[in-house]
Amino acid sequence: MATLTHSTGPNIKTKLPGPNAQRVLAGDKQYLSPSYTRSYPLVAKRGRGVVIEDVDGNEFLDFSAGIAVVSTGHCHPEVVAAIQKQSAELIHMSGTDFYYESMITLAERLSRLAPMKGPHKIYYGNSGTEAVEAALKLARYHTRRQHIIAFYGAFHGRTMGSLSLTASKPQQRRRFAPLVPGVTHVVYPNIYRRPAGTDAIDYAVSCARFIEDKLFKTTLPPEEVAAIFVEPIQGEGGYIVPPSEFLQELRAICDRHGILLVADEVQSGAGRTGKMWAIQHAGVEPDIITNAKGIASGMPLGVMMTRSDIMDWVPGSHASTFGGNPVCIAAALATLDVLEREGIRNADAVGRHIMQRLSSWPGKHRIVGDLRGRGLMIGVELVKDQQSKAPIGEVRDRVVELAFERGLLFLGAGESAIRIAPPLIVTKEQADVALDVLEECIGAAEKQGDSKKPSSGKPVGT
Repeated sequence: MATLTHSTGPNIKTKLPGPNAQRVLAGDKQYLSPSYTRSYPLVAKRGRGVVIEDVDGNEFLDFSAGIAVVSTGHCHPEVVAAIQKQSAELIHMSGTDFYYESMITLAERLSRLAPMKGPHKIYYGNSGTEAVEAALKLARYHTRRQHIIAFYGAFHGRTMGSLSLTASKPQQRRRFAPLVPGVTHVVYPNIYRRPAGTDAIDYAVSCARFIEDKLFKTTLPPEEVAAIFVEPIQGEGGYIVPPSEFLQELRAICDRHGILLVADEVQSGAGRTGKMWAIQHAGVEPDIITNAKGIASGMPLGVMMTRSDIMDWVPGSHASTFGGNPVCIAAALATLDVLEREGIRNADAVGRHIMQRLSSWPGKHRIVGDLRGRGLMIGVELVKDQQSKAPIGEVRDRVVELAFERGLLFLGAGESAIRIAPPLIVTKEQADVALDVLEECIGAAEKQGDSKKPSSGKPVGT
């Protein structure tokens, strides 16, 4: 295999998309589901660390990490070695009907890292949405209650149960009704967009208090609520970081009414925020936690972990043919080695470096409205102007496209934010290159917007 250029920056050799990429794009259009969402025409061929090479030999810095998945970088040598070794020994026998020793090995490791007191039990699936589905079913099974509370802006997955919790974009739910009944959505505290004149912490706490002060007194009997599902940092919703007091208040509400608190850490977990779990920043212990994405560096593995007394369902209640696949578990164990040795610490250090670099941008760029994040889960929100805070999703999309053309891979989040989510092994030097390019693209988008403004008060085009 060819070795990628080990430089801190991208290396673009062709017009994008290149000729080989155009051929693949044509085949994709002919054969694959049009439901997939693609932000730009990247056709990946190989990857190493933070670098992705496309089918035309162009090299990109990946600051999306495959949607926050390749936590240890692309094809980390230790992860690759673990996959190769395991795949030569056993690929599948099904851990739901038989037994794998490695399922226990990983469970012991995850139990030691759990954000709540043990003892713990763990369910393995293949993805984030499967982990959420398992949590949803277990919450109802254990509590014998039917109702669930989730939040506007949330993304928990696309299968029917998790989709019923998702409230991020209408297209994700359009024409799929009826969804799973019994789900109530409430407001997630976006501090940047809180009502004028309100205190940030007071507002965040009031969003949680609405559940008890309004819902439980009008439409939703608390004794019928099984769980509250919450992302400690909203991902698809815009990389929104709530004050710790919000999560602490949710914990208190759950404790008062015997409700389970489920932390969806599919995107925010596995060290991305500079701690193993994002909810640890708030000092809150969930009852159930879900994780996928970064836990196995790109191999399909979903994890639902809870206290042993909660996982009281009997054989046949829930299972997955492929869940806990031995190759995926080998990748997860190698991933945890890297994360615990260096990745989590590096996420915190480089994340702080990035936030420091970003801090001056609102003063230099009128369309940069808010900067938020923990570790390497950072959002840059673009706005029409800093006074109105009006979202400009089309400009955000253009900035992401401009970055792609310059060899940087970012993704959007929410209405108007850009997510910065590189592999956790990224260096400060690579981060500086990426930020230089991103700032250049933001400046270019601002100039393009200026060129479209009317002169002498006349509408554009007259």
